[in-house]
Amino acid sequence: MSTHAKRERLLLADLLEAAGPEAPTLCDGWLTRDLAAHVVVRERRPDAAGGMMLAALRNRLERVQAEYVAKPYEELIQLIRSGPPRMSPLGIKQLDEVANTVEFYIHTEDVRRAQPDWTPREVDRVFADTLWSRLEKGGRMMGRKSPVGLVLRRPDGQTAVAHRGTPVVTATGEPSELLLFVSGRQEAARVELAGDKEAIERIRDAKLGIA
Repeated sequence: MSTHAKRERLLLADLLEAAGPEAPTLCDGWLTRDLAAHVVVRERRPDAAGGMMLAALRNRLERVQAEYVAKPYEELIQLIRSGPPRMSPLGIKQLDEVANTVEFYIHTEDVRRAQPDWTPREVDRVFADTLWSRLEKGGRMMGRKSPVGLVLRRPDGQTAVAHRGTPVVTATGEPSELLLFVSGRQEAARVELAGDKEAIERIRDAKLGIA
């Protein structure tokens, strides 16, 4: 049975393959080769992936990342497409869903929206609700560096607080777009912002996201 994480994984692999190794992405300073290497290291090198969160492991992460960037691009794509390595906890469907659904969705859009001719992607209701659930649970982590209060609002009126503070900016959009916004892709996210003009400018330039 296909899952959101598996579907997004395969879509990401297809997009990376079609774009080639030297295409731009929304990740600052990264081409598609760098993004592919990041995905593989995160999933297959837990000894180094901790550097994505811990400064003490940052140098090791950079060394391992460079090793994977140097690998043949086709090999990286295949490693992404084939899924978690044997004996990895991510081989358990439920854990794969929790760890990778949002990660792979965001990175598919990192590839798609960096292209000049990209068009909005249709997101079905079930997937939208899944992404909204993740925003409700993890939005405050992603929005913790916001310089102003930040409220996320779906078109149907449901809201989630990403950061408490004043003044308050309300971002309205589909869950998929709100997720991109609060993960640090503000320029690429299709959301409407309401609030104090200066506060809106500050939130547009803020370093949002987990990192």
